[in-house]
Amino acid sequence: MIDSHCHLDHEPLKSNLEAVIERSKKVGITKILTICTTLSSFKKIKEIVKKDEIIYGTYGIHPHEAQNDRVTSDLIVKEVKNNKKIIGVGETGLDFYYNNSQKTDQFRSLEEHINAAIKLNIPIIIHSRNAENETFEILNEYKNKNLKILMHCYTGSKKFAEKLLDLNAYFSASGIITFKNSTDLQETFKFIPLEKLLIETDSPFLAPEPKRGKKNEPSFVKYTAEKLAEIKELTNNDLVKVTSSNFNTLFN
Repeated sequence: MIDSHCHLDHEPLKSNLEAVIERSKKVGITKILTICTTLSSFKKIKEIVKKDEIIYGTYGIHPHEAQNDRVTSDLIVKEVKNNKKIIGVGETGLDFYYNNSQKTDQFRSLEEHINAAIKLNIPIIIHSRNAENETFEILNEYKNKNLKILMHCYTGSKKFAEKLLDLNAYFSASGIITFKNSTDLQETFKFIPLEKLLIETDSPFLAPEPKRGKKNEPSFVKYTAEKLAEIKELTNNDLVKVTSSNFNTLFN
């Protein structure tokens, strides 16, 4: 199994990293991708990826931080090239649910990240909340630029997923698919082709059933895998094989 999106620099994961990694390996996790959200986050991630061979990282600024942490595509390219274990750009994107950053700052930041991902030829990890039309419009501008898109913690509509599939996007399922009230989302994941699916925890957030209400961690990705296997009418083993292969294909 591969946890394609978590935040090992957040507590309580960072203080208990050895135990978290040990529990991950026990359930069969072979890779963990820890995601950057701020400039200070990246300083921690550079150290965390050295802790174990299964840990990889990304470089990027969360849309909520776009106003505070301004980056250029050149800076992103430089930071990624300086570390072989940094394999993705993001998380970046658009989030209009809260007014944490001005829309103009989020648009500017997203475009810098996109340009960096194209220059580096590595995936961009997209966070999109209450911004389906705007997210698609921007990504669609780069349709012919071989942009590798991963929609993290996908909770969007089926219609949005259809449009993103035209851009060759991948979609990551989080613990949200295990929630009882997520029937629409489960139907969307039933529709998305298997070869476009990954799994993630987004830990320490969004713990899946039956761990809901607790602090999430990478080892809990097994519950998301089990639910996705049920949705796709596959054995758990087959689901894990395919999502792991998809991760390795996307991240080369």
